[in-house]
Amino acid sequence: MIVKPTLAITGATGFVGRHLLNLAVRAGFPVRALTRQTQDDRPNVTWVRGALDNPASLSVLCTGAEVVIHIAGVVNAPAREGFEAGNVAGTLAVVEAAKEAGCRRFIHVSSLAATMPKLSVYGDTKAKAEKIVASSGLDWTIIRPPAVYGPGDGEFLDLFKTAKLGFVPLPPDADGRLSVIHVDDLSRALMSIIPEHESLTAATFEVDDGKTGGWTQTGFAKAIGWAVGKQIKPLAAPRWLLDFGAKTDRLLRRDKAKLTADRVSYFCHDDWAVDPAKQIGRA
Repeated sequence: MIVKPTLAITGATGFVGRHLLNLAVRAGFPVRALTRQTQDDRPNVTWVRGALDNPASLSVLCTGAEVVIHIAGVVNAPAREGFEAGNVAGTLAVVEAAKEAGCRRFIHVSSLAATMPKLSVYGDTKAKAEKIVASSGLDWTIIRPPAVYGPGDGEFLDLFKTAKLGFVPLPPDADGRLSVIHVDDLSRALMSIIPEHESLTAATFEVDDGKTGGWTQTGFAKAIGWAVGKQIKPLAAPRWLLDFGAKTDRLLRRDKAKLTADRVSYFCHDDWAVDPAKQIGRA
């Protein structure tokens, strides 16, 4: 009988984390999962109340685990401090807890945004987090997903809603390219890199849906239209309009604004396709 390693998962109640948790439990892995709120009991899951800024809870989370999968982080914040706290300080705290607990493997879920750190505060802090992991001395693997979609996602949901109205907003360069990945495919990719192997140690991978070269912005918008049964009209928004929209959203929703200056910079970049040479099995 093969004894599967115990996994410690941060972000286990988030969009990606929920899907990974379900997959891991179905595969028979014992899981220790970080949560801010009380959760219902479930087989093979030990819930640990805490947060990234609570070192004691991270110590409890990692104790008894062989593999740490760090998913938790900040994807949107009104100021740099929020990104730094969630993505940089949070990652450092999890790394330190993993080392203290004697965990063997550390899998870090980064972002394709880390490849362009000067473009956004989010990308900059994800790049800093990668450096922390790479210098940790642990048996580490970093995985950089592009935009992730699937059940429970709140980001792509807005695009699907506008598609039902007959249009999808695009960045200024409608011919720019992007990669995407379904949350189930990302979860399977994470499961595939749990085992210790020399090809996975100190390696950084980029994952996508398998579409070579990624999608054009226009092509992806039309695919969303097809998914909702609408023939849509892609609308390229000029940069000035997006900047204006970000300022307006900040005025109206303040700290809860979804369209931020940081996201406008990210949205307007013309190449978010993964590097084929960095895909799992090729790097």
